[in-house]
Amino acid sequence: MDFKSLKRSFSYAISGIVRVFREEQNFRIQVAVGLLVLCAMFVFDLSGLERAILTLAIALVLVLELMNSIFERVVDLLKPRVHQHVKEVKDVMAGTVLVAALTATLVGVLIIGPYVVRSLFD
Repeated sequence: MDFKSLKRSFSYAISGIVRVFREEQNFRIQVAVGLLVLCAMFVFDLSGLERAILTLAIALVLVLELMNSIFERVVDLLKPRVHQHVKEVKDVMAGTVLVAALTATLVGVLIIGPYVVRSLFD
């Protein structure tokens, strides 16, 4: 195993994530919400399965937002001027992220909600 090459690969990956974090407001918001959910996972006595589901929901939204950023950059490269097909691709990808984010929110409410309600009335 070539650790130097592996280190370089991780460096490139982290650089890409940092770039999207700096340039994309939605990604920063999603990271912040994900961190809040991670904190809530340790505040409340969730089961291992509940923690796993929430972690997967967070990861899904972040991965799709990263993919959305890739698609935006690629279509801008191929068609730099505003074009109807470029707009459609960007809109569909943004819609994909929105569906994932709304679903992840629902999952979070369904899992964490009862713990919050219980803590308010205890």
